[in-house]
Amino acid sequence: MRGKSSTVGRSLLLGSSVIWGAIALLVALGSFPSPRDVGAADTKLTGPRVDDRQVTRAVNKLIKDAHLSKHALDDEISARGLHLFIKMLDNRKLYFTKGDIAEFEKSKNLLDDQVSNGDVTFAYTVFQKLLARIDERVAQIDELLKEDFDFTKDEVLATNWDKQEFPKDAAEAKDRWRKLLKYDMLVLKTDKEEKAKKDEPKARLSRRYHSFAKRMHQTDADELLEMFLTSITSSYDPHTTYMSPSSLENFRIMMSLNLDGIGAQLKVEDGYTVIDKVVVGGAAEKNGQLKVQDRVVSVGQGEEGDLVDVVDMKLNDVVKLIRGRAGTIVRLGVIPAGGGELKTIKITRAKIELKDSEARGKILEEGKKADGTPYKVGYIDLPSFYMDMEAARAGEAFKSTTVDVKKILDNFNSKGVDALILDLRQNGGGSLTEAISLTGLFIEDGPVVQVKDPDGRVQHYDDLDRDVTWKGPLVVLTTKFSASASEILAGAIQDYGRGLIVGDTSTHGKGTVQSLLDVGPVIFRVKNPPNLGALKLTMQQFYRPNGDSTQKQGVLADVVLPSISDHLDVSEGDLDYALNFDKVPAAQFTKLDKVPGGLVAELRALSVARQQKSEDFGKLAKNIDRYEDFKKKKEYSLSEEKFLAKKAELDSEKEEEKAFAEEDDKQELFKPTFYNKEATNITLDYVQLLNKEKVARVK
Repeated sequence: MRGKSSTVGRSLLLGSSVIWGAIALLVALGSFPSPRDVGAADTKLTGPRVDDRQVTRAVNKLIKDAHLSKHALDDEISARGLHLFIKMLDNRKLYFTKGDIAEFEKSKNLLDDQVSNGDVTFAYTVFQKLLARIDERVAQIDELLKEDFDFTKDEVLATNWDKQEFPKDAAEAKDRWRKLLKYDMLVLKTDKEEKAKKDEPKARLSRRYHSFAKRMHQTDADELLEMFLTSITSSYDPHTTYMSPSSLENFRIMMSLNLDGIGAQLKVEDGYTVIDKVVVGGAAEKNGQLKVQDRVVSVGQGEEGDLVDVVDMKLNDVVKLIRGRAGTIVRLGVIPAGGGELKTIKITRAKIELKDSEARGKILEEGKKADGTPYKVGYIDLPSFYMDMEAARAGEAFKSTTVDVKKILDNFNSKGVDALILDLRQNGGGSLTEAISLTGLFIEDGPVVQVKDPDGRVQHYDDLDRDVTWKGPLVVLTTKFSASASEILAGAIQDYGRGLIVGDTSTHGKGTVQSLLDVGPVIFRVKNPPNLGALKLTMQQFYRPNGDSTQKQGVLADVVLPSISDHLDVSEGDLDYALNFDKVPAAQFTKLDKVPGGLVAELRALSVARQQKSEDFGKLAKNIDRYEDFKKKKEYSLSEEKFLAKKAELDSEKEEEKAFAEEDDKQELFKPTFYNKEATNITLDYVQLLNKEKVARVK
């Protein structure tokens, strides 16, 4: 293992909220039985449970003892927590009224005292009010859908939710919903995929919002506690979050990249559980009957278990029914995507490896060398920094990023690859240990990252293994979605002068380290405490070898490639209550000569010259201008004529979104999009300029 051994087994995590938000979708792939034995989920939400008080006190103690900021649980945190909880429940201000908010505001400076005492009654009070308001709005929606909408009227739907006020009463809320339904109708009337569906638009909208109401009424006590405690914990910083027992198991699945199940990703559409993706190599794909866009309407266990109706059931509950141990049978009642009669599909669950999240590589042949042969460019897609923490703690052989990437690099070396592209564009982070050890594959030794604890002590973590697996030219692709562990690697590569950073102007800007702390052991001092969830706690801030934090600033690209993602408000600085940038003294390290002076400026000039001649980059520039214009206005016209005209513009913008989505389609690595071609051209320029530099030195 590379790096200081003290990082191993501490469950140090570096991951953006953008990426971990995908966990809920991915868990549909398989099963982990919950070790918490407290009976069926309580969906009545009559009031706080005994567990809630214990968990809340334990979470408060962990934050008080170890959070990086040393911020007290005080009135400021209380006010922030209230703001985040309301925002989490009603971020578009469609349900609560001004009167509701005024009533909640009476507790603005009381939540800190209540949480200190383990009292979460406030969460139940607010959520019960939300459910009542949802039922009222659904009744209003039914009334509105009986009316004829006037699509010639020139009015707009404002989407600047943060700047809007809550409606003053039911009448104002109804008018807000009238505009939203008009927008929904226009989308359904004009979207090709939606038009292809047989349901009448008003019927679909009625079902959509009735289904949403049903799912909200199915919220259980664990989920409510997670929402409320996360509102409080995220008031310290956006990455300190409480995970319920089921969320904790899902998180561990993501880190270990293996589980039992059928191998299908699920989503919810208008109350139906829909197959979003069938995983290659999984049980469902081998079975061959389950298809994308099929609707699952019932689930049965074993050969003869009763089929349970899952229409309008919340996704997590459907997942629990479909999950099960390898070798067991699940039966799915399915309505085929193209229509037709209901059929029952029997699938034997199996062990699944989440291949989409692990490192994969390929060799590209591009350009021509002096002898006429093509350059060989090695490409590695790395979606996350993963490590099976449970196996590592147990001292067993474990799956990890570094092991997988090293195998790919060894293969590249054996095939005579000339340059390497490491793609971190969708990598939101993961294990700190893996970030350090992976960086060590590209440098001999030295500090990779510096870490500061709540007491201000700074420690650097080094690559201690002098072996270098890849010695050739290195290009690292990044975007605003490249976060945490990705930024550690990119920052070290840049500081050492080991390679180029190419992509968005900067990376995400998450410069904090989280530890995963189980709550159960804090409450029960026994050998095998119950699973009561965990706190993902910000305990440290990390810094580059040069002393700069990446917090809010990120890693700046050497060569910027234009993209829509560079203009999205998805950076650390866009999150509520993000910690601030600062510096520590630089560590001692030896700069390398892989990025000689003047080379970056020359690479930029060559790339810009190609972009100016490119029709595709020209279209992209126009789409970026349209997007920036929309960001300023944040409104949609509800006139059908204007809506259609704007949609025609936005449809062209969707071409880049489609290309971006295709990049995320792991069936084909590094598709030959214009963006990828330019990244490859920059890599070839880099190789050629380095060769010229070497020749010049010899002379």
